[in-house]
Amino acid sequence: MPEDIPLTIAAVERLLGNPVCRSLLRMVCTTDDCGNRLENALDLYAGEERDVCWKCRLGSAFISRIIDHSTGMFGIKDKDVRAGLQEKMVKRSLVNVLSGISRYGVTRPQILNAPFLVVWDFTHRCNLRCAHCYQDAQRALPGELSMEEALGVIDQLEEAGVGAIAFAGGEPLMRRDFYEVAAYASAHGFYVALATNGTLITQSVAERLKASGVEYVEISIDGKDAESHDDMRGIPGAFNRSVEGLRRCAEAGLYTCVATTVTSRNIDQVADIHRLTGELGARQLMCFNFIPTGRGADMVDQDITPVQREALMQQILAMDMNGKSPVALSTAPQFGRISVAGDEEMVSAGHFYIGSELGSKARVLSDFIGGCGAGRLYCSIEPTGDVQPCVFLPVVVGNLRESTFSEVWHGSPVLQSLRDRSDLKGSCGTCENRFICGGCRARAWAYYRDLKAPDPGCVNNAAYWEALVRERRTALSPLPLHECPGCDALPIGDAPVPQGIAVVQHRF
Repeated sequence: MPEDIPLTIAAVERLLGNPVCRSLLRMVCTTDDCGNRLENALDLYAGEERDVCWKCRLGSAFISRIIDHSTGMFGIKDKDVRAGLQEKMVKRSLVNVLSGISRYGVTRPQILNAPFLVVWDFTHRCNLRCAHCYQDAQRALPGELSMEEALGVIDQLEEAGVGAIAFAGGEPLMRRDFYEVAAYASAHGFYVALATNGTLITQSVAERLKASGVEYVEISIDGKDAESHDDMRGIPGAFNRSVEGLRRCAEAGLYTCVATTVTSRNIDQVADIHRLTGELGARQLMCFNFIPTGRGADMVDQDITPVQREALMQQILAMDMNGKSPVALSTAPQFGRISVAGDEEMVSAGHFYIGSELGSKARVLSDFIGGCGAGRLYCSIEPTGDVQPCVFLPVVVGNLRESTFSEVWHGSPVLQSLRDRSDLKGSCGTCENRFICGGCRARAWAYYRDLKAPDPGCVNNAAYWEALVRERRTALSPLPLHECPGCDALPIGDAPVPQGIAVVQHRF
């Protein structure tokens, strides 16, 4: 680690984490007759004329000073910040970060006042039978949220300060009220995304998505051709229909992304899928980290090895270094470590790059925003209103019919535990990259039923992976206590389920 990094981190902590700054932030992060004081302060900073009280203008002067110091520290131009604040997602995200600092102080990784992104499994219904489905989606669950309840959830997310909603499933387009709910979310200032298998998207559907305010469409393609894709998806003809749906979305002017869950079945096809992504007009390839949960637990033997995952991430990074479209990313948290170590340092925060022009300072930023985002950068809502840290982590931490989203986000002991990387096990707890990465907590849970267990998919935890292979364990079978050779971590496995956690496995 370069010698100037700790000094820069300390400077960030001195600037934003000192008691005086936090006290002033708490004053600004309030709502009065003028509305949200922090939002008003940012609007004034961005150059908008607002009829607000003197407290809002004082708050704006303070926020302007904070932003100017921060942008100077990271070499960001003021005009770029002001331009960015015109985008609703950027503005909400900055409000979120500053509100989080006022509440929790400066932390590594930074605890937010609300997640940047909520992935909402809108229904359990699906028209495919994908082998790796984390939900085992087939039919609608009893008691799925009604449209009126769904609109109420959006109101809760807006009040909490969430920036983006990604509708997923199952297949969200199988709910007839999807367009009304998506339009409501867009009208309330959310960045609206859709994760779909694409088989139901005709030209008219693509146009309706655009009209409903959907800005980003992610379509799953798990093979370079029909033979490989349809084998994973369980329905003949799925590939052609998904490809056609993707083309329609691109033609409609939607930002389109190909989502590929990488397993031993298709790891040798990633380059071909990337090429296909560009040919279809999509702007991004997202390589999802395989998590053996839901129906995917039945194919745990097709998880890739730590060495394969390391090579895959290097391959993905190399795709971006050629400067050509489409962008390639990985949801594996280890990709953060890989990305900042490259010749052109970038920060990978799960679903996006940030700070590609920051140089060595990207490492500093990644300490605050990087790594596994479960329960920190994002969380999930299930069709019945259950809240989970991540769609791949079937641990229920609350229900929106019983509590507000903010109450769950700030009050859940499980979410609070996930935000603390001081007690991770295996190499995840001792690695210098624990803030940038920290391992995938969903994989730790899937293999060990322990949220703090090491991620056995990392090369630094290779001994744990080798032990799992030797014992021929599956993701859902009980694991005896064991110690891995060469590891100084505490014994793991067969850990009792923490109090207050409900484990969900939907099977029909």
